[in-house]
Amino acid sequence: MTTHTSRGFGLAKFAARIVLFSFFIAGGAAYAQNLRLPSIIGDHMVLQAGQPVPIWGWAKPGETVTVRFAGQSAKAKAGADGRWTLSLKPLTATNQPSQLQVSADEKLVVSDVIVGEVWLASGQSNMEKPLGIQPGQQPTLNYQDELAKANYPDIRMFKVPKLKAGAPAADVKAQWVKCDPTSLDTIKFSAAAYYFGRQLHTTLKVPVGLIDSTWGGTLIEPWTVPAAYLATPSLAQFAKDHAAAPVRLRALELGQLHNAMIAPLAPFAIKGALWYQGESNLIDYGDGAIYADKMSALVQGWRALFNKDMAFYYVQIAPHLYHVVRPAQTVSPEAEPLLWEAQTASLRIPHTGMVVTTDLVDDLADIHPRNKKEVGERLARLALSKDYGQGGIVASGPTLRTMEVADDKAILSFDHVGAGLVAADGKPLNWFTIAGADGVFHPASASIEQDRVIVSSGWVAKPKVVRFAWDEAARPNFKNKDGLPALPFRTDNPFAAPATK
Repeated sequence: MTTHTSRGFGLAKFAARIVLFSFFIAGGAAYAQNLRLPSIIGDHMVLQAGQPVPIWGWAKPGETVTVRFAGQSAKAKAGADGRWTLSLKPLTATNQPSQLQVSADEKLVVSDVIVGEVWLASGQSNMEKPLGIQPGQQPTLNYQDELAKANYPDIRMFKVPKLKAGAPAADVKAQWVKCDPTSLDTIKFSAAAYYFGRQLHTTLKVPVGLIDSTWGGTLIEPWTVPAAYLATPSLAQFAKDHAAAPVRLRALELGQLHNAMIAPLAPFAIKGALWYQGESNLIDYGDGAIYADKMSALVQGWRALFNKDMAFYYVQIAPHLYHVVRPAQTVSPEAEPLLWEAQTASLRIPHTGMVVTTDLVDDLADIHPRNKKEVGERLARLALSKDYGQGGIVASGPTLRTMEVADDKAILSFDHVGAGLVAADGKPLNWFTIAGADGVFHPASASIEQDRVIVSSGWVAKPKVVRFAWDEAARPNFKNKDGLPALPFRTDNPFAAPATK
């Protein structure tokens, strides 16, 4: 879990392309005759603090609309299609409910509006997995006790229904609800998102709004705006071929979930997004390196819709016996590490961070690990550290920095050591392998010396390559003393091989 910045990702060119798609979001004539707001702007909502807050809707063409909230008043004129948009100045966080009033030739009142921090959570089944019972899955850990104490009226939840669309939709059918044991269970809200929001709320002492837009078993492609694929050289041909003859992706197509479940939420002000997906791309496509480009396209697309500077934090998929459970689709235990590597490479995208979950799996045959509390709280560590200026928070496990070779030993140095390096169970470090120039890997001995790890094997006289947790079954004990696991790596990583001395 860490953040990186690097070269630009062609945002200017991409933003120009995405304009071609934005007119679909404006809505159609069916909404042009009456004053109307999208569902995301509704009773019990949380508005984002500290940044401009867009408010939009539909009215009669040419009609002037006035919005009043928290002592502010702003006006906009509806266009020929009835769409109007305006922006409130940055607001201060408060749990004191207020009304948002919208008026033209009629008046709308949005009640019980509070101001705080708003986050969008998306992905497939591991983000979708609720705190309570989910058919076909084991429930999350301690779910009954956790549900019973989930009384947080200043955490508000917005659950987006599962829909697909060929073009960006104008709205979704959903509503904001206050968090309590009944609502949290009834709407089957994301457990990881709930734990994330709870940690923010209890730490920052401000309201939190959470948007759950998830669909189990989905690939990354349906969540991505097609224009972002066109703007990415390695993906552009796929997008062109898709435009000529739509490619079916598990009964979905490129952009269909983005159109139905993400685009209608924009331009609602949010602080950032949470993402937990990748299992389906590993199973269906065998994605390795290319997944990093797909992540880049996804992030660019969402930032163009919401906020070019918004945070984007994601979860590295958990260890799972893919090649055992799904031998016809995944034939190598190294397929998952290749996807891990691409997810790690995605940290090059500015203002991103990644949660590692190699220590959170109690059953390698279960693709839905039950410990979503730790997932959500690790995501919250990233946000609290990077977005809210909370000092003293270690937000990442050890990440490889350099490798030196001294005689028959490889000496590894790390960033994000926190309070120090440790074997979490007190036993020798495990899941390290080493190879010489012949490329044959052998199990290695590894020991911690201050903030370095010394790796060697009696079979390798001159180390050339070290790999750590390079197997789908890897549940290593290597962490920092702050409780965060080291990122899996290989020193022959084609993305970013560490310096070797």
